[in-house]
Amino acid sequence: MFTLLNLAQPTSLDEAYQVLSAQRNNTVLGGCAFLRLGSRRIATAVDLSKLNLAYIQETEEEIEIGAMTTFREVETSPVLQNYFDGIVPKAVSHVIGVQFRNIVTVGASVFSKYGFSDLLPALLALDTDVQLCMGGRLPLAAFLKNPYKKDILTKVIIKKNSRKAAYQQLRNSHSDFPLLNVAASELNGSWRIVVGARPGRAKFARRAAEVLSSGGVTPENVNFAANVAAEELHFETNTRATAQYRKALCQALVRRAITEVEACR
Repeated sequence: MFTLLNLAQPTSLDEAYQVLSAQRNNTVLGGCAFLRLGSRRIATAVDLSKLNLAYIQETEEEIEIGAMTTFREVETSPVLQNYFDGIVPKAVSHVIGVQFRNIVTVGASVFSKYGFSDLLPALLALDTDVQLCMGGRLPLAAFLKNPYKKDILTKVIIKKNSRKAAYQQLRNSHSDFPLLNVAASELNGSWRIVVGARPGRAKFARRAAEVLSSGGVTPENVNFAANVAAEELHFETNTRATAQYRKALCQALVRRAITEVEACR
């Protein structure tokens, strides 16, 4: 359980950032779902609930998801269900249970860059940017590579297009973290393949995607791409699965994801 010495509820982003940066161990609160799993002492917790960051908005060219939007709101959003074959709602629907999804927030999950995240592979398979209070707007992939800095993620932005996408995952049980997850997408013949919960952070299988982008989707190429993905990425062992098992599982889930995307086309 975590301990809060002070709680701040700012009414503007500027005020929120000032409080956050005032002391090293000041922290932004999301849904606090994962904070509860550990033990941490926080000088001042910054609650963003008064900043109107819980929303899903569709513009002509983009879909915006506010940082305080819960996984349950993402899961049930008609907007997100209507785009990209519903990959984003499908991905978060696997997270533990409805009560948990009612408190986990998009901003906290993305900013924390969790290796076990179901959301990140799905977002990486799409054309996704993040908006930071101080860091501005940048592609999600670039944000994940950058070192942690004191900042506030305000929203996730998905560019609207005709990309087809699919999400695959395997768990030991419905209430557990994924052993491995895979997201695949295709736009105008160009493919993306993302593998997460390795158990490290989600990464692109770039060589595997190039197999499909350059050679087309044939049964032979699908199998070859799945094998290439398993070889180009690094897998590790933890209490849920061995590295060897994750590598074999990668091949199976990549094949399934590619096949699902091709069926959607």
